Amino acid sequence: MKNKLVNILVPLVSILLAFVIGCVIMAALGANPFVALQSLFIGAFGSARNIGTTLARSTPLIFTGLCACFAYRCGVFNLGGEGQFIIGSIVCCFVATQSGIEGLPAILLCLALGALAGGLWAAIPGLLKIYRGQNEMIISIMLNYVATLLMGVVYTNWLRDGTVPQTAAVPDATKLSRLFGLRVTTAFVIALAAGLLIYYFLFHTSKGFQLRAVGLNMTAARFNGFAVKKYILMSFIVSGAIAGLGGSAELMGTQYRLINGFAAGYGFDGVAMALIGQLHPLATILVAIFFAVLRVGSTTMQAATGVPTSVSDIIQALVIVFTVAGLAMVKLPQFKAAVARMFSKKEAA
Repeated sequence: MKNKLVNILVPLVSILLAFVIGCVIMAALGANPFVALQSLFIGAFGSARNIGTTLARSTPLIFTGLCACFAYRCGVFNLGGEGQFIIGSIVCCFVATQSGIEGLPAILLCLALGALAGGLWAAIPGLLKIYRGQNEMIISIMLNYVATLLMGVVYTNWLRDGTVPQTAAVPDATKLSRLFGLRVTTAFVIALAAGLLIYYFLFHTSKGFQLRAVGLNMTAARFNGFAVKKYILMSFIVSGAIAGLGGSAELMGTQYRLINGFAAGYGFDGVAMALIGQLHPLATILVAIFFAVLRVGSTTMQAATGVPTSVSDIIQALVIVFTVAGLAMVKLPQFKAAVARMFSKKEAA
């Protein structure tokens, strides 16, 4: 119980400290920190339109966060979420614009093939780790660059739309529908459903328990008869499929075409959100929405108070730094002993 309490307090305290430092920076810039924060949250939640924009911005972050969360639960580090996201969107773009299929069948086909492509792309570092002992972090990062360059070839050459370096737009009948007329689309619903399914699988199924057991101690799991290699490969494929599904949903729901800068930074953002969310799927969704709030609201904050949007970026970076540092600190034997003494004194009293 006390461990769960500490794990919840670490990200909350990290967010509070990040906002305190952010307020100091705002004051140093000559702005009223309370007015600036009020403007930030009004920009994110002040109207139905703003809420829709915030949820739309959070959607790709949820997918890449869940991608990292699932892999890390098995004790492997998939840093290739961005590349898998891009590969899923490339396959989706090809099917949507070249197959001649439109409407619901095209949407379902794009989502399925995008997830499959992302899973197969993620299987590359998984197979190299299992059979060649290679470092999955380095390989998955390098594959991000390969996927980005491949996307560049697609929108500048293979599927280029006229003289503009971009692909043709997804047909209107294949676009994901908007919710309540807002910018947020059914991609957000798909992301929430994916998070709930991952949560159920990890914490309420025997296979999920075995996967988490492998992540906690691979050696012990191997001696207990768990197929460790199978779970490692499965974790890569499933996490890549989650990212590929997100790429397809983002293309059909928001971007509609491949262009320069598509999905830039989503993968590493997802890793940070998974860590802040303590590798819990539902907490990762909340963290992704929180980061989207900062990004959407910072524009309104700048317009109302003159505080540059870079202050919002500083707050996001501080949240990540404080959370990672806090998680490292709570694992120290000295800290665990101090917490144990504190709880024992309370029980004695």
